[in-house]
Formats: sequence, structure tokens, C-alpha cells
Amino acid sequence: MARALPGILGAGALFFVGGAAAADGPGVPDLSGDWGRSNFSLEQPPDGPKFITNTLKKKDGTIDDDAGRVGDYHSPILTPQAAAILKAHGEFSMTGQSIPDPHNQCWPEPPPFTMSIQLELLVLQRPNEVVLIYSNGQRTRHIRLNSSHPSPLKPAYVGDSIGHFEGDTLVVDTIGIKPGRWPVLDRYGTPHSDRLHVIERYRLIDGKTAENAMVSHHREFTKAPVSKADGYGGVFDPDLNHKGLQVAVTVDDPKMFTQPWTGYVTYRPESNWPEMICDDPPSLTNTAILEIGGPPRQGPVALKPDF
Repeated sequence: MARALPGILGAGALFFVGGAAAADGPGVPDLSGDWGRSNFSLEQPPDGPKFITNTLKKKDGTIDDDAGRVGDYHSPILTPQAAAILKAHGEFSMTGQSIPDPHNQCWPEPPPFTMSIQLELLVLQRPNEVVLIYSNGQRTRHIRLNSSHPSPLKPAYVGDSIGHFEGDTLVVDTIGIKPGRWPVLDRYGTPHSDRLHVIERYRLIDGKTAENAMVSHHREFTKAPVSKADGYGGVFDPDLNHKGLQVAVTVDDPKMFTQPWTGYVTYRPESNWPEMICDDPPSLTNTAILEIGGPPRQGPVALKPDF
């Protein structure tokens, strides 16, 4: 079934049903499709070390990202260097300004940052690669299947990602993530270094299990019921007989963390994505949503001609 790429060929979308051509062999699951979730940030793991979250809370105990973003710089998973950076970011946030990050500055978004800030994901599964396209700004990642990292490896803003299937799970290994001007992992300014190593494990899960995980995560931020649409208007598939997609993300960065830690992202099938543009003049028409969060932008600029 044909579909329009969000923000490229059109804003409307149909639910995409992957075909057999997307599989990489017998028994390999087809993860292709339009996926969405209701809230930003990663989901805390059921056990093991907890990753950084906002210490500011509303009266009902839910996270208050609107009041400011002060990450827990006392967390034992942080090295002293990381704790000092996170503390400074929290203090900056309490001045009423947004912490600069790759998203609000329209720069490339590496994992796991892009997973914590993007709500909508298109997965294109091909025999030799998996392509991930995030709706806001059409951030794109290419994951080479059954390959290896080049040596020597040239660092890049999104790193170098290779993947393979272990049974029903796509395992993605990313290294070589070049720290940009804003090397953070989340909206709270948790830092990363050039030693960042990210492992993602993608697998299909039961539709009801996916809904329960999404509701649980949603309730960390608000007591209100989960909407039928995400924050940008993408509409969740109401049929829970359709599978969800869950990603376990393990982060290892010995310069910034005392131990590896894992977070989760849970998606459900979704349609009706809007077109979303980041680095563009403010004189946009109503056909697109301009990402307006964050301080004045310092978007990428070509310093010399291409030819």
C-alpha cells in the first residue's frame, strides 16, 4: 500500500502495512509502518538504575516540565563532571529560558536524544537496511543490516548505526556520535561525551501491552486521560489487535555515567501526521507546524559552497 512521507509528499497518511519484501529472511518480523506515542522522554525501566528526570513536580505529584527543567544532578548514575553540567543546565532553565538542545536549535538529533523528543516514527524496512524517519523536521537515520562499523570510524552527529536481527528483535548498535554544540540526551540537559555508545532493541508487542505502557508513561506527566491523538495531531489506531512497537535503549558513556542504564519507548500504530518544519522563516502558512521552542536558533550554515 502506498503512503505519503510526512512533511515530504503530503500531510495526510494511511496506515502502512509492510509487505513480505521488507523482511530479511524467514522469521524476521516486519517493523515497517507509522508509529506514534503520547508523551516525550523515555520510559523508566521496571528495575535497574533509573535515568535522569525532572525534579520539579505539580501538586498532584506528576512531572512539571512547564515550570522548568531541573534534572536530578544528585543521581548516583552521574559522574562528577556530568552532575556539574546538569546542575548548570537546571539553573539556566530556572531563569525562564529553554535549555538549548539539538531539537530546538534544528541540528541533527542522535540517539537516544531524538527518541526522547520525537513523538512520531516511520520505519522503512529493507533487505539491507532499516530507515527511521522522525516526523518533526524529518530527522532520518540509516541503519545498515548485517554490517560492521568502519575502521577508522569518522564521528558524525548521529553516529554510525549497524543492526541485525536476534530472533524477533532488531538490535541496533550506534557508536561514533560526535558531540555537537549541545551534546545532551534529553530535555533536561543530561550530557553525553564522545564515548557515548547506544544499543537499541526493537520488537513488536501485544497491542494492549503497548497501550498500558503508554498510559503508564503518560500518567507520569498528567492525570488526564490519554488522548486519541498525540500532541501534534497524529491519530492512534484504536484497534488493539494491532501490534505495538517497543524499543529498549541502553546508554553507556563512561565519561558521564557511572554505569550503563536503560530506558524504553513504546509506540502504537498511528496516522494523520502533520507536516512539521524546524529551521524556517516565521512566515509559514497554516499547512505546517513550526517548532518554536527553545532560545534563538543557531541552525547549521554552509561555510563554503558545495561546488
